This record gives sequence, structure tokens and C-alpha cells, in this order.
Amino acid sequence: MPTMFISTFFYPMCQSKVSLVLQESPRRHAIARCDTSRSNPRISETEATLAQPSAAAQGGTAPLVQALKSTAAQDVSCFHFPGHNRGKAAPSSLSNLIGAKTFSHDLPELPELDDLFYPKGVILDAQNRAAELFGSSKTWFLVNGSTCGIQAAVMATCSPGDYIIIPRNCHISAISALVLSGAVPKYIVPEYNSAWDIAGGVTPSQVDKALKELEKDGKKVGAVLVTSPTYHGICSDVQGIVDVCRPLHIPVIVDEAHGAHFRFHHSFPGTAIEQGADLAVQSTHKVLSSLTQSSMLHMAGGLVDADKVSQCLQLLQSSSPSYLLLSSLDAARAQLSENAKSFDEPVAMALETNDQLLVIPGLSVLDLSCFASDFPAIDPLRITLSASGLHLYGYEADDILEEHRIVCELVGTQAVTFAVSLGTRRQDVQKLVQCAKHLSEKYFSAKESRCRKHNFVCSPLDKFSVKLSPREAFFTKKSRVCIEDSLGKICGELICPYPPGIPVLIPGEVVTQDSLSYLINVRDQGITISGAADGELNSIMTLRVHLVKEELAVKLQDDAKIEVGSMACGLLTACPICIGCDSELDHPLQFVHLFKVFQEYVARLPKQLGFITGWLSARNKAHHKQ
Repeated sequence: MPTMFISTFFYPMCQSKVSLVLQESPRRHAIARCDTSRSNPRISETEATLAQPSAAAQGGTAPLVQALKSTAAQDVSCFHFPGHNRGKAAPSSLSNLIGAKTFSHDLPELPELDDLFYPKGVILDAQNRAAELFGSSKTWFLVNGSTCGIQAAVMATCSPGDYIIIPRNCHISAISALVLSGAVPKYIVPEYNSAWDIAGGVTPSQVDKALKELEKDGKKVGAVLVTSPTYHGICSDVQGIVDVCRPLHIPVIVDEAHGAHFRFHHSFPGTAIEQGADLAVQSTHKVLSSLTQSSMLHMAGGLVDADKVSQCLQLLQSSSPSYLLLSSLDAARAQLSENAKSFDEPVAMALETNDQLLVIPGLSVLDLSCFASDFPAIDPLRITLSASGLHLYGYEADDILEEHRIVCELVGTQAVTFAVSLGTRRQDVQKLVQCAKHLSEKYFSAKESRCRKHNFVCSPLDKFSVKLSPREAFFTKKSRVCIEDSLGKICGELICPYPPGIPVLIPGEVVTQDSLSYLINVRDQGITISGAADGELNSIMTLRVHLVKEELAVKLQDDAKIEVGSMACGLLTACPICIGCDSELDHPLQFVHLFKVFQEYVARLPKQLGFITGWLSARNKAHHKQ
């Protein structure tokens, strides 16, 4: 079968020739800081040496890689896991594909390979070198992706019932962190560009406003979580957000999954740690060169308890971590340490490509001018292209590019995103530009006669109604309903198109007309939906508390339906007795509770609503007679 030449612009980014996983590189070049003008306001003079790579971090030595190599070379009789016994029983279909040597290095936590959760040897050495290179006071290696890093960061800073300020366009891992921790979200809505169907970052003023609102209500804030950069490379003012939170001693967590490379070129934005963040989670496997699923969690300052972070990671990661993943993190760090100019060529290619695409008729490239907010930076390695000037949606443009063997990272309704990395070749970007020109030549002259085939609905990012915390909703009993009949009900599952993995409905939110229309629209276009029990999205899971709201509402006059209906729903969802009932209004204790709680509320309501007490009292007596 002939090999097809395909230009790829997606993760993973270890397309470059890197002999790192199984061999130690012979080179020992010291790395020079790419941007010495950067400063970290969180690192004291005592800790300043951590911001500059030490001699150990500067060299290309990868201690964990070397230990794995030495251990695999031992001539021993093995009676330990895994069952393929260092490749002796490796399945041929896979060993023929990736090589038997990979299996011989797939080893468990042997004494000479250290312990991920209690590191004292080569893992500790590798993590310390990573901390020095990335400018943190402590770094943890992650084998369950950035997802477990986000979850651990939230669990380590927020107790059940604490509020966490979080952007509404957060990744699904942040929502799962709320379920695990019991933290209650205070959402802030990022600026949204409907023409691009893309959300930007959040601003310090938004965070400040949310903090003041929670303080006014007497709520305890456990942390602030920021996504910077976004999938499209938009960066928030992390430094400004830190300045807002620091006087209140509120830790700042940054989902920096897409920004692991920021420290290694002067053209890149400053890292979250450099800007004063307490915790930053990076996907080392994205733009850098470690294996998929491997990430790092960085910490700076003393506001967060490092031991608690370690405990949370032990809860969330496998007790049998893959040493191929762990060693790939060490190898990626060594690769960056040995070459200070690693990103010179990728940056040059990305900037040239961006300039060439800008002058092609009918095409547009996302930049900071697309947003009214003063976002500080955009990742130069992320190129987001719109063909709306050719009357093409993002999915249509992507289909055409795929015919020319161009594979992107992310497809949206209005745009296509390409990720340039260490492994991107110059012929790849040249091919992308040529295909973009072909796209323009074919469709630009005919755009007036073409009509868009579909009517995509804009993302309802700012149109949501929260009735329960994600944790409460997750553990509440649910029913499956046809999606067309879900309007007004409370969603019981996380539903989001993937990529980019930004939720449209979160457990505990009301299914609104906007969210319903958007989901039906993307479903009909064949877009992958993540999180829903029904992958085809013909039905969704909703909470059983909805019917109580409806039954109460029909008893009220029209002008009082919304106020009392929503109030009833709010009371019910806060009640463990009501949530635990198998059917609405069938449990005597449920009526007793509602009757008592409503008495307190009705005393503060207008007199015309006083008949609710009578109605509940009658129902309560009827149940007692049964």
C-alpha cells in the first residue's frame, strides 16, 4: 500500500526527529533564557534560581529515561507485571507496528525506577529539573492528562460548598472537578465573537466583580480558575487577575493546557507562573513533544498546600503509571534544555503563514482585533482561519482541505484552527497556503451565487440558568427524555460538542430554548457530542425535580407563574428529601418539608400568593390520612 503524504496541523506535536524515549541524547548544550525581560512577581530573591534553569536542567540529561534504559537492559528472570514480560509475550499485531523495544521498556514501579506518588530517586530528580526549566517551585508529572491536574488543583483549594470563580467556556475537566470537589461555580462569561463562533478570555474586572458579588452574599471563595490560553490561543491577563485575588489570599489556578511552550521563545506570551499564578496545568504533549496523555502541574508561592495537591493526585492517577509516559515528560524537558532555539523555526513559519493567508481573497485570520476586550496576547503558533468570505462554513472548508491531505487541529462552525509545533515542516505550511489559495480561486468568484447550505446557531455561552451545583445534579435521580421535550427541565449530564470540549449544558442548568436549538443544530450537522449518555443526542438525562415546578406553577395565576415556579424549584432542589424521592409529590415527608419551608417564604411574599400555603396544607393533610 503506498504511503500518503499528509500535512498535519494537530496534536501530538512530536513530529520532529526526537530520539528521546529510549536513548539519552549525547548533546549537552546550555539553554539560554529566551526572554530575560520577563519577571515572576511570585518568586522571591531566595527562589530566583528556580526561574533560571540550573546546570542540571540546562544539560540534555534525562535521568528517568536513562534509568528506564538501564533497567530494561538487565538480564533478569521476571516474575512481575505487566504480563507481556518485557515484550516476550507482546501481541504481534502491535509489536510489529511500534516495535518490540517499546514493550521491553514498559515496566512497573521497580525500586530503581522510583515511585510516582512518593518520589525519592529518578522521578524526583526529573520533576525537579522540570520545575527549574519551567520556572516553578514544584512540578508534578501527570499520566492522566491535564484533566487530573485541573481536578487536583480544584480539590486542593476548594472544600465542599466553597465557591470557585470559573469561565463559562471552561474545559469539561473543570466541570468534573466541581463534581469531585463539591465546589459551587460562579460563572463569568468571556467575550464572544458570534461571527467567528469563538469565545475569548476573561478580564480582571470580571473576576473583581464576581468576587465582590460573592462577598456581598457572604460566600466563601476557594479559588479562581482561568483558561489561558484558550483553544484558539487567546490569553487572559493573568497578572491582572492575580493582582485582584492576592490581597484576598485567593489562589489562582490556570488551565494552561495549550501554553506549555510559552516559556521558550520571546515571541510567546508570558507563562501563568511568570505572571503569579499559584497553580498552572500544562499539556506537555500538545505543542511540546511528550507522549499523548502526559502533562505537568506546576506550583509557585506558598498559598496552596503542596502535600494536599500530592494527595489529590494520588486519588486521581493510576497506581500503575506508565513509565513510557513518565519518561516522555523527562525526555521532552531534556529536548528543550539542550536547544535554546527550538522554537525559532516554528515561530518564523507560523508568522509567515499567517501573513500569507491574510492577503488571500475571502479568507480571514483570527487576531486580537476580533475582540473588544483588551486581551494581552494571542499564541503565534495557533492559526485560526475563516472562509466566511467565500460563503463556506468551517466544516465545509475543512472537508475541502482534507481532500488535499491537510489535517487541522480543530474545526468550528465558522473557522478552522491549525496548530504549528516543533514537528511542523516548512513544506507543510507551504502546502497549507497553496490549498488556501486554491480554495479562494475556486469559491471567491462564485460566492455571490452561492448560498450557505446550513443555518448554524451561535453558541448560547451567556444564556444559562443554574438551579443546582454540578455535584448536586450529578448525584440526583434522573430520567431520560426526548431532547425536543427537554425544554425547561434541569439537565442531568454534561453535554458539549468536542472539540473544543466547551460545555453547552452543565448538570444543574435549565435547558433553555437557546441551548436546545444549538444542540439540535450541531447534532443535525453530524458534530460529535461528548458527555451525553445518548451519543446521537436524540434524548438527554434530566432531573426529576422539574415536575414539581410545573405542578405548582399551574396552580398560580399567570402573572405569578415564573416567580413562584422558580422559587419552588429552588427550594426543592435544595432539599435532600425531595431529591431522593422516586416520583414527584409522592412522598409524605416531601410535603411536610415543602409546607414548612413555604410558610417561611410566603410570609415575605405578596398577599395574593398566600393561597399557596392553603394548597400545600391540604395536600399535606391528604397524605397524612393515607
